Amino acid sequence: MTVRTKWTVQHACGHEITHDLSGRPADRRAGFTRWLEGRDCTDCWKAARDSDDASKEEWLAARRAAEQQAAAEWTEQFEMPPLDGTERTRGWGERSRHELATRAYAALVTEGTWDETDWAVLEEKIRTISRAGWWIDQRDAEGTDLPELLDAATENDRSTENPFR
Repeated sequence: MTVRTKWTVQHACGHEITHDLSGRPADRRAGFTRWLEGRDCTDCWKAARDSDDASKEEWLAARRAAEQQAAAEWTEQFEMPPLDGTERTRGWGERSRHELATRAYAALVTEGTWDETDWAVLEEKIRTISRAGWWIDQRDAEGTDLPELLDAATENDRSTENPFR
């Protein structure tokens, strides 16, 4: 006698659906069926997920605003120059620069062997990179890599000395 492949499941949402479990090993079908019973059916799950988009978007917007505020305060506190790029890339670049510089300070000074003098030299190099896209490209870099990344930056990533450009 073979183990059945079609199982009727009463989902947590109240819908009863017959599932074809022939793609699962025979000894795992009953356990999977019990797991399915504790879940909404696919249609109800998708409807709940899709209706939740507004709250996710609000949460994400609030988080981005808080990150942008922290980056703006950091930029002002440490007198970082404005970044070049579109409005969207400037904001993203500011957040990326702030996050990478914060990671670098933690790794090199707080947890590492650098002192404030060493950091001041690196901070000056940070100020020379004005292209927002460069900071976005480096957003996932390790903090300890920042000195090498700054040394590798090209002239296209750096600001000019002409304030009227």
